[in-house]
Amino acid sequence: MSDSRKRKSPLRLAAALCVAALGGYLGYLFGWILKHLLAAKPTETLQQDTNLLAPVGVTFSGEAEEESYSVSHTIESGIERIVYTPKERKHETPILMLHGMWHGAWCWRYWQQLFAQWGWESIAFSLPGHANSPVQRPLRQCTLDYYLSFLVAEVERLPRKPILFGHSMGGALAQWYFKYVGELPAAVLVAPWVAHSILADGFFPLLKLDPLGCLQMFTTWDAAPFVRNPEQAARKLISARAILSPEDLHAKLGPESALVLFQHNPPFWTASEHLSTPMLWLVAEEDAVVGRRNSLRSAAFYQADYMLVRDAGHDLMLEHNYLKTAESINRWLANQEIE
Repeated sequence: MSDSRKRKSPLRLAAALCVAALGGYLGYLFGWILKHLLAAKPTETLQQDTNLLAPVGVTFSGEAEEESYSVSHTIESGIERIVYTPKERKHETPILMLHGMWHGAWCWRYWQQLFAQWGWESIAFSLPGHANSPVQRPLRQCTLDYYLSFLVAEVERLPRKPILFGHSMGGALAQWYFKYVGELPAAVLVAPWVAHSILADGFFPLLKLDPLGCLQMFTTWDAAPFVRNPEQAARKLISARAILSPEDLHAKLGPESALVLFQHNPPFWTASEHLSTPMLWLVAEEDAVVGRRNSLRSAAFYQADYMLVRDAGHDLMLEHNYLKTAESINRWLANQEIE
């Protein structure tokens, strides 16, 4: 055997071992994913009390008074809530606001201020492990049916069924609520995940936009790499004219499960065809993570009213034109004639 072949053999062996190790790791990883997704059964999860590991009672409480509304900020039994109560209440039905991936109750602030001025009470809450709600289950093991159980608990604690605002993943959870729980007076889905498959809609655009983030997600099983720095967070979530800077936005974002991205797809998810809840489907013109074409298809599937918001990124409630968008929502709600 020649010297060159002797030199190449160890290199080939090392390369083969690396490929085998990578293949073994990916096989283990996807086996772990499949195990958790197959074990996630929404109807069974909803029969359990999932809020078991948080401190009992109120661990934080703060209040503020403004000219036309008051603000209550609490953390109670592990759930952060920010409530805006108008001093001149014009509607009996409250608005419940659910954030998307990486976000928390904080993201609804500007819309909560506006809707309070217009006479609506609104309640924004943070899912466990998001914003100021403490972690109860490791984020990597959190699934949509687990998050759904907290949405159901928030609806049930209110004196009457609310209007539901859901942003991004929160919009997906609204769809899960309608399928597994029941109807609500109305729903406003804000740049929501599409009805049929979030991976079919967004995976390849996301891979093109951020191949490193996709690689890191698949090797760590954590969705945090997608918003790992201010530049990456801004590219995916806001336009250049947003009211938060990339640095301020990134400072507020937190970790997130990657399991949820795989769960909102067949065979783990199929959209319900028979909904009677009035629905407004908002789409951001400059959305980098949710496709406009499939959003339009989803709105048609649910027979929802569709509204395209021009010159805006995925976080519509943090965009420069958040006031105009909120006014459009308020007009739509008025047309629903909700008390």
